[in-house]
Amino acid sequence: MLIDNQPVWDDGSWTAFPTLSGTITAGTCVIGLGGSGLTVIEELLARGEDVVGLDASDVAAGAAGRNGGFLLAGAYDFYHDAVRKHGRDRALAIYQATLGEMQRIADAAPGTVRFVGSRRIAADEWEVGDCRAQMAAMQADGLACDWYEAADGVGITFPADAAFNPLARCRLLATKAVQAGARLFARSPVTAVQGTRVETAEGTVHCQRVIVAVDGRLEVILPELAGRVRTARLQMLATAPTSEITVPCPMYYREGYEYWQQLPDGSLTIGGFRDQAGPSEWSLDARPTAPVQALLESFVRTHLGVSAPITHRWAACAGYTESGLPLLEQVREGVWALGGYSGTGNVIGALSGRAVVAAALDGNLAPARVLHGPEWRATTTGGRG
Repeated sequence: MLIDNQPVWDDGSWTAFPTLSGTITAGTCVIGLGGSGLTVIEELLARGEDVVGLDASDVAAGAAGRNGGFLLAGAYDFYHDAVRKHGRDRALAIYQATLGEMQRIADAAPGTVRFVGSRRIAADEWEVGDCRAQMAAMQADGLACDWYEAADGVGITFPADAAFNPLARCRLLATKAVQAGARLFARSPVTAVQGTRVETAEGTVHCQRVIVAVDGRLEVILPELAGRVRTARLQMLATAPTSEITVPCPMYYREGYEYWQQLPDGSLTIGGFRDQAGPSEWSLDARPTAPVQALLESFVRTHLGVSAPITHRWAACAGYTESGLPLLEQVREGVWALGGYSGTGNVIGALSGRAVVAAALDGNLAPARVLHGPEWRATTTGGRG
């Protein structure tokens, strides 16, 4: 049976949090209960903050729980490109920070992460050369990688990367947050942020600060960010468990436009072809479309040689920035924003969440400067994605 627009990660066992109704107060209101928002909440609770969290739908109902389940070290750009774009020091600092963050994710959500590495497979001779350039830059800085050649292609293996269940991780973080005293509300879309007052259709939160931790649709909640972050649709599908293929680790192909992995039960999940659908994939609509789904299914059948039936088709919205680095700043007095992870939200989103709390509560700009460099400031003049 085909399950339409429900990710393979969702086993149907989750009970949603209540909807916000009435007026409440808090120290901090966090908008968005995805991976970055829940990391923000975790950090706030560790500092003794009184926290309210809101989500328009449910925990990890956006890209945080509807992605490919990859934990990859580094920034949006491949390492050699990041060195060229951001400088060696910052590229290396980001890579090292993401390695540490992946371990923190595993420690915070036991049983959801598998450290099995990842692999980039070249789609053509040009990309083979690009893989060699990437590997040379990484080896020059002592970063683990190995050249790969086998029947399924040529490329690079990254032994420190991991696969994980993104939805299970977020639900575990949310459960822990409630147990630690956070008040979390689902099905509570924000209609306005007026100063540090947050309004939903049925309730209001009065607080000292607001942290908007939303990847896709960030520019909808905070219209002043339009033009600096742009929402795209990402599409995926999954097959029934199959023994036709063995995929030992997360794989990505054609510079990362296609990506797939095999789950422990043998199911195959794959996403991609966003660039093949033209401008239509720059969209706030998180529903799968026939053209992209047809491309994904064709890739499964012809490139991967898998005939197992398709069981799930789904989509999600994710934010992209021109630089590929996340947007991270105080956009108004007492209102902070983070998002625009450019497809790297599983790890970079968590790093950004910790950086926002360090800046907003501790006055510590160092974590944000790992991402944005020593000139970063907490206002709209810095942290430009």
